[in-house]
Amino acid sequence: MPTKTIQNLKMNFQIKTIADYNQAYKQSVDQPEAFWADIADNFYWRKKWDKVLNWDFSSPNIKWYEGAKLNITENCLDRHLQDKGNQPAIIWEPNDPEEHHRVLTYTQLHQQVCLFANALKNNGAKKGDRICIYMPMVPELAIAVLACARIGAIHSVVFGGFSAQSIADRINDATCNLVITADGGFRGAKDIPLKNVMDDALVQCPSVKKVIVLTRTRSPISMIKGRDVWWEDEIKKAETLGMHSHQAEEMDAEDELFILYTSGSTGKPKGVVHTCAGYMVYAAYSFQNVFQYQAGDTYFCTADIGWITGHSYIVYGPLAMGATTLMFEGVPTYPDAGRFWDIVDKYKVNVLYTAPTAIRSLMQSGLDFVKDKDLSSLKTLGSVGEPINEEAWNWYNENIGKRNCPIVDTWWQTETGGILISPLAGITPTKPCFATLPLPGIQPILVDEKGEEILGNGVSGNLCIKFPWPGMLRTTYGDHERCRINYFATYPNMYFTGDGCMRDEDGNYRITGRVDDVINVSGHRIGTAEVENAINMFTDVVESAVVGYPHAIKGQGIYAYVILNKQAIDANLTRQDITMTVSRIIGAIAKPDKIQFVTGLPKTRSGKIMRRILRKIAEGETENLGDTSTLLDPSVVEAIKNERV
Repeated sequence: MPTKTIQNLKMNFQIKTIADYNQAYKQSVDQPEAFWADIADNFYWRKKWDKVLNWDFSSPNIKWYEGAKLNITENCLDRHLQDKGNQPAIIWEPNDPEEHHRVLTYTQLHQQVCLFANALKNNGAKKGDRICIYMPMVPELAIAVLACARIGAIHSVVFGGFSAQSIADRINDATCNLVITADGGFRGAKDIPLKNVMDDALVQCPSVKKVIVLTRTRSPISMIKGRDVWWEDEIKKAETLGMHSHQAEEMDAEDELFILYTSGSTGKPKGVVHTCAGYMVYAAYSFQNVFQYQAGDTYFCTADIGWITGHSYIVYGPLAMGATTLMFEGVPTYPDAGRFWDIVDKYKVNVLYTAPTAIRSLMQSGLDFVKDKDLSSLKTLGSVGEPINEEAWNWYNENIGKRNCPIVDTWWQTETGGILISPLAGITPTKPCFATLPLPGIQPILVDEKGEEILGNGVSGNLCIKFPWPGMLRTTYGDHERCRINYFATYPNMYFTGDGCMRDEDGNYRITGRVDDVINVSGHRIGTAEVENAINMFTDVVESAVVGYPHAIKGQGIYAYVILNKQAIDANLTRQDITMTVSRIIGAIAKPDKIQFVTGLPKTRSGKIMRRILRKIAEGETENLGDTSTLLDPSVVEAIKNERV
């Protein structure tokens, strides 16, 4: 059955001036349902909604566009075929600059998604199934994500740097029955053995019945008869059967679109759930307005699709707006530290969205890698993942933007689905280190420890949001109570972000960092408990405590205090062994940067570890440690101070 032609609706929600912003923001607060209904009218719906919003933060129970029917891929693909069929949808730049790049037009991407959607169905996948995707940054990753959404399956993308144990935990939590992976992946000078890691994970995953494997590195792998099939073979079967089109599955507005696992303050990863309609509307609306995307622009987000930034601002947001989105397989320093600037020059990139960690790393490499590159196509620069420090902001502004490109310093989270606080490019006055103002529909509030609102400007507090927005999480997969406790129980009737924040005299917001037991490493949140659990699995470890400390490149590094059951014969080798253990259990991203062996930890009489003290020592603060009289054994603090690494 051929896919019907869907008229490309004209998007008319772009904010163009600060007056537009003020008007949109006022309406979004005064009449939120009317505001978000107007925005949603710009999309294609099989059936319109009965009710725009139904919400209760105490449960929490949040529903947007109740009763509506749609498929997100019809808005990302089908609706563009008539006007933009020959326009590039995805430009792919490979890890190796000598390898040929690929361009997929909207027509070609649509056909590839339809073929793979049929291949998934031929392998038993159906609406509501959970499918784990563990792939390199190749176009097939985006195709796999969209094909899952097209058949109504719930995708769970796992970043290609996670360990077998981390993958197994995620597959088992979601009871995935199908896995999509590749023989391997290229990342800088490294070959990543994705299928071998997945095989190690699947030993623990009885729910998985099929594994579809893409050929990328041509490295030798095992293929298990009856379970493992090649991507290329399955596409050929679909082509032979004439399955070049696919009627997208009709989804309810609140049907689950994807699960994305994020670290929490307990050891077990939590699966953040986003649903179809609200997420689509918010990802597209925020993409269009923050970046001020113009038809014909080339947009380059350097994130990995394994993280929320890749979901919202490489795949769904740009494609819903009919944009040209650039995917990059490699890293910013391979084959040298000029790679990003080569890509900007080669494709005449107009919008660049990257992380402070990457910017700081490239700063350290010096300006020789920038000076001969033509960056004149750039119109907008973006920053994501963590608050950007002033030195990096200024370097980015002067050397990349040539003081001619607004920097959108975006604040948001996996749980928020899209950007909540950010300048709108060229519209909002920017200020180094400030995320500035909330997007329309976002109502931030600063509270003290008791949950009392802190009014006025020139103040600091814990950042909460007091009213729902379409892109927010609905639950944590299989454990709704965990969602309530994590996000809605700390302060009644508010979503608690876990971040501290200051609001300056002009009402601009600046995120000051986590206030819970989560460390932001290179823009990725890692729960201290998760790292401690991994360290404690090392054979000679009795107990550990992990905190964050300032790191020149990563923003925050991981500092581990470790008690051993016997003195290490070779302290450096033991540190390497512990680091390897963490890598095997979680992945290289969670490796401690510093490990200090201690004889005891500062604990209260009730047994609680005083991480506040450990954090100060890790930061190099040894004098003003606060009151230590409540500790069970205050003398351990002196010993830890004296032996700091």
